[in-house]
Amino acid sequence: MNRLSISQITASLAMLLLGTGGALMMGAPPLHIALPILAGVVVLIITSGDAGLRPAETTLAIAAPEQTDITAHPDFPSLLEGISDPLMLVEKGRIARANRAAMRLLGAHIEGEDARIAIRHPAAAERLASMAPLAEPIMIELVGLGTRDQRWQMRVAPVGAVEAMRRLVHLVDHSGTHAAERMRVDFVANASHELRTPLAGILGFIETLADPELGKDVETRQRFLKIMDGEARRMQRLIDDLISLSRIEAEKYRTPDSAVDLSELVAEVVGVFRSSHGERGRDVEMDIVPSLPPVLGDRAQLSQLIHNLIGNSVKYGRPGTPIKVTLSEGSSGMARLCVADEGEGIGPDHLPRLTERFYRVDSGRSRAMGGTGLGLAIVKHIVERHRGRLDIASTLGKGTSITVLLPLPADDVAANMDEKKRPSALSGTMS
Repeated sequence: MNRLSISQITASLAMLLLGTGGALMMGAPPLHIALPILAGVVVLIITSGDAGLRPAETTLAIAAPEQTDITAHPDFPSLLEGISDPLMLVEKGRIARANRAAMRLLGAHIEGEDARIAIRHPAAAERLASMAPLAEPIMIELVGLGTRDQRWQMRVAPVGAVEAMRRLVHLVDHSGTHAAERMRVDFVANASHELRTPLAGILGFIETLADPELGKDVETRQRFLKIMDGEARRMQRLIDDLISLSRIEAEKYRTPDSAVDLSELVAEVVGVFRSSHGERGRDVEMDIVPSLPPVLGDRAQLSQLIHNLIGNSVKYGRPGTPIKVTLSEGSSGMARLCVADEGEGIGPDHLPRLTERFYRVDSGRSRAMGGTGLGLAIVKHIVERHRGRLDIASTLGKGTSITVLLPLPADDVAANMDEKKRPSALSGTMS
């Protein structure tokens, strides 16, 4: 059904009123006039439809304000700063706005600059300089932005009308994720290599001994069995260290809460080396400051830490030179454990990587001495779990000194630890 306009409805009502007035003037009965009028009104209502709403809609449409530019809003700068990652608004190839994170990465002068100059990367320049409409966000991997090893993911998304040529550029630092993945791959490769080498040797010797002719030579058999025993024990040490490292990493975020008498523990480990490592073990010297309060720690892990540090000095220190183990109270309320030897020392280019898994300064010498390449990696993770600090200092031709700082408990915590220790001491005396 066709709808009537406002003017047609008005004209119809006027004609209806004129007809009604004429009928009354001619003396027609009111009832005969009322029924046609009522029928006319019903017809007008049906045919008018929603025409009565049109003026209101027109008025609202006229009164509606024009859409404002989001970049002109006073809160837009705050919105940019609310994102901790570098964020930029690029308009027609130039950086219109940038937050502080972007300025720290690319320079404080980048606003108003050509985006290709600010982000000096071929893949980024190609995308930012393009004037083609951008239907959906795109992702680009950038390497070397900021520093040589940094990796970023750049997300470019269209903003506003197509003709405005605006792009929102968001940079996310993926350096940590990439480094973790690289470490995982290196770890698997190194662990496989470390296990495969002795296993191949053992299998080769077994095949030789299985030969009826070669197996008869007693001297050869004993020599092969000795090598096989050494390789098997090397694999066992490696597996033990891998399991230990995995366990320490699993407990990394759980702070130890047991009282450990570090003085007693150091003396115990030094005693083990003096009695079990012959002449070299007797080179281990100990200097412990008395009355040092206990630390909050994991006794088994701290024992492993001390064993690894002294064991490294025994292996790599010059024979006949002292290995000095010192325990004292360091600065800032921390216990200071230092193990120093006199040996060949370590070059400065190797120092930053000593705590990496399987990293060796001299691979051949380390393997010959039974090292797994995991000792200092284990030490580092134990120190991190105990919220301590590890420092390694070395001078070529003079020796190496490794210092571990472990936090001492606050006075009230130390007092509670002393209270907990007293009953056990009394019960031990009574028994």
